[in-house]
Amino acid sequence: MYKKDYTSIKSWADEDRPREKLRDKGKRQLTHAELIAILIGSGNRNETAVGLSQRILKSVKEDLHELGKCTIQELMMFKGIGEAKAITIVAALELGRRRQTTPVKEKPQIRTSQDAYLLMVPLLADLPHEEFWILMLNRANKVIGKERISVGGVAGTVVDAKIIFRKALASLACGIILFHNHPSGNLNPSESDIKITRKMKEAGSLMEINILDHIIISENGYYSFADEGRL
Repeated sequence: MYKKDYTSIKSWADEDRPREKLRDKGKRQLTHAELIAILIGSGNRNETAVGLSQRILKSVKEDLHELGKCTIQELMMFKGIGEAKAITIVAALELGRRRQTTPVKEKPQIRTSQDAYLLMVPLLADLPHEEFWILMLNRANKVIGKERISVGGVAGTVVDAKIIFRKALASLACGIILFHNHPSGNLNPSESDIKITRKMKEAGSLMEINILDHIIISENGYYSFADEGRL
């Protein structure tokens, strides 16, 4: 029976395994070879995926631009690289090349309640039921994400503050704008709307995440708690 003469990645410490290293320490902590090893998944009988990746990189003098020029057939010349693995490497490098040539989209900046309303009205204005959403902003009030928190009935929806702040923390948001719609067309906040706004404001101050506004949207326009001095 063939005896392996290398140490399998499975026997490595978690912090040294490429997948676990990326998960625990972040993608920037991995070498080029470790990133390629994640793509190919396994090596051959004589070397680990990392060892095989190092050998592939050595053949192009550690130059990723040159590696990006390699064909599927050229990559398949390395023992342990079949067609599927070669295609995966080529596809990943092509995706990286396209990323470099794709213009970075400017994040919309929220300066007024109308800016926020115009961004969210297509999602909420015509719904026959209530939904609760949040808009997450960075320190410059630029949008870094939006999330639907809950879906309810015609007269209301349940809002869980823990879900809202968990999403905000995960996005590293500095500020949040709350949104929900009134299918009835009535823009006046209910007692429940007022309580939720107050509760969220208090919780946000403890977590250093500002609740910048709570906007109610209907087919008749919008109501802003901030504009009305109720925050």
